[in-house]
Amino acid sequence: MVLAQPAKGYRAGLDAALLAAACDALPGERVVEAGCGVGAVFLAAATRRPGVSFLGLERDPAALTLAQRNIDANGLQKRVTASLGDVAVTRLETPFDAALCNPPFFDDPRALRGPEPAKRGAHIADDGLEAWTAFLLQAVRDGGTITLIHRADRLADLLASLCAKAGSFQVRAVHPFDDAPASRILVRAVRGGRAPLRLLAPLILHERGGAKHAPLAESILRGEADLPWL
Repeated sequence: MVLAQPAKGYRAGLDAALLAAACDALPGERVVEAGCGVGAVFLAAATRRPGVSFLGLERDPAALTLAQRNIDANGLQKRVTASLGDVAVTRLETPFDAALCNPPFFDDPRALRGPEPAKRGAHIADDGLEAWTAFLLQAVRDGGTITLIHRADRLADLLASLCAKAGSFQVRAVHPFDDAPASRILVRAVRGGRAPLRLLAPLILHERGGAKHAPLAESILRGEADLPWL
């Protein structure tokens, strides 16, 4: 996969790769990504999921231009598009089968030491996490899925903001090492779902003294394995 990114500012990394690996849409289904940036997630997911259509929404015109260029560079114009959109104001006319999202990790600018202007939008949720979850809930049909990656310490906030209209939660913790606390969580919710919450086996990224990544993490990052849901 070819991915052009800005020389300065926010650059996609591990979180984008994990979110793409967690997409399990089936051929013929439609997936929307909120805050797609330059397209790292939906392009990787589209590569993994032939026959699935993707729409990326991005409010930053510069990032959107790069996303559209990346779609063309990867030859995915027939089933992948990117459009200008802001989760705080955009409403979709037709609900999607699934939604993906890597929301900004912080709501309060005081929580960070002055991020570079080019990175601010990726780190700070101007309208709060609730604006992102509200958009995702209206973006998918009943029975549709919402998949997010976020900071592990925001798990309670994510569940609380989604539970009014979604359920059947599944949570997978992502740990840097097997003896270290989780740094990220992947959350799956189903709009209108009623099944009990499930805590899935954690993903361990590194082995102390071993290779750069643990074997499963390496396979996922290479596109050779998925992050499945039950």
